[in-house]
Amino acid sequence: MNVILTGMPASGKTTVSKLLSEKLNLKLVDTDEEIVKKYGAICDIFATLGEPAFRNMETEVVRNVCAQSGLVVSTGGGCVLRAENVELFKNSGKIVYLLADLQTLTERVKNDNTRPLISGDSAVKLEKLLKERSPIYEACADFTVDTNGKSPKEIVENICKLLGYNL
Repeated sequence: MNVILTGMPASGKTTVSKLLSEKLNLKLVDTDEEIVKKYGAICDIFATLGEPAFRNMETEVVRNVCAQSGLVVSTGGGCVLRAENVELFKNSGKIVYLLADLQTLTERVKNDNTRPLISGDSAVKLEKLLKERSPIYEACADFTVDTNGKSPKEIVENICKLLGYNL
């Protein structure tokens, strides 16, 4: 079984996945990192090929990841926008939605210019994405963990409890 973390950009997927993989002694795979290894920088992919091409690359990575077991998977923020990706994830493990409110997300990205979908006026763009994506995250999640005001360690402990790990 895999543990798949999903949520908005800056919801804590990267940080939490690292700690969770250590705690559960499972291999960590970050779908965005896999894309970068194979295709190059995500911002360059968006700039030269566009989002649809990026999403195709992302689905290819998801197929490869879901063919494995015993992983903690950190997904890109838009990874679950495709039903095919959600189905692959559901068949390979449990999806955990890391919920974060607009204020938390905005604070976390204030000095980050590496995210192509929220560069520029990040607060306005995050608000729009949050409205569009929240129902999708909620619908695909097996579990939801509120990250607002919680440390990464607390979030990991919540995930472990929800998944039935008594560590």
